[in-house]
Amino acid sequence: MSFSNLNQLSVIIPARNEADNLKECISEISRELTHNSIVFEILVIDDGSTDNSITVIKEISQSIPEVKCIRNEGDNGFGRAVRLGLENFTGDAVSIMMADRSDSPKDLVSYWKSIQDGNDCIFGSRFIRGGKAYNYPVLKLLANRVVNTMIRFAFNIHHNDITNAFKMYRREVIEGCRPFISPHFNLTVEIPLKAIIRGYTWTIVPISWRNRTKGIAKLKLREMGSRYFFIIAYLWLEKYFSRGDYRRK
Repeated sequence: MSFSNLNQLSVIIPARNEADNLKECISEISRELTHNSIVFEILVIDDGSTDNSITVIKEISQSIPEVKCIRNEGDNGFGRAVRLGLENFTGDAVSIMMADRSDSPKDLVSYWKSIQDGNDCIFGSRFIRGGKAYNYPVLKLLANRVVNTMIRFAFNIHHNDITNAFKMYRREVIEGCRPFISPHFNLTVEIPLKAIIRGYTWTIVPISWRNRTKGIAKLKLREMGSRYFFIIAYLWLEKYFSRGDYRRK
């Protein structure tokens, strides 16, 4: 199997106290990409773990040399960890995946195939034909549907899963959407909405998602509500009032 246009894929995995999941998560991604002859690097961003995540990552890197560990020495936060990865990746395209094994490596390959067709961004959806969500907590699912519906109407876009972190971007998209300002999970909204507003092309593919079976979820709905609202309002202002100053040239 051969792909054109893009030669190397970078995968960013932010991780905080995910020692129980990291070995399987990284091994599964590596196996699937190797099986499909995709040149890759995996950047695991340790976001202040207090368990033995660092030891696990170092052990994995001994057998999978494409794995690199970067420690977030500054303030912690999902967005800060991902932003650190975005400052250090070397691939032609980059994808963000969760350390809890909720995202499918097979879907990662589907993203890579799709981005080779010339798209700038690949967005997955768990809520279209072919998409699956297994064991999604009811309250989080309800909040997800409300927020995504609000975003669809506010930005007039036909995508119903914009808050999902698992996406893929060409390098030029990341460069064209800087600076990123979200320190937490609201970065999952900031990057794709900026890409759309600034005129990059995108497509949607169905993906599957499984709730974690080990460890503790880091997303806290009570803490994130106002932060999501802030970044949505900020980007809404860019879309309707910036007169295209930030659009790709």
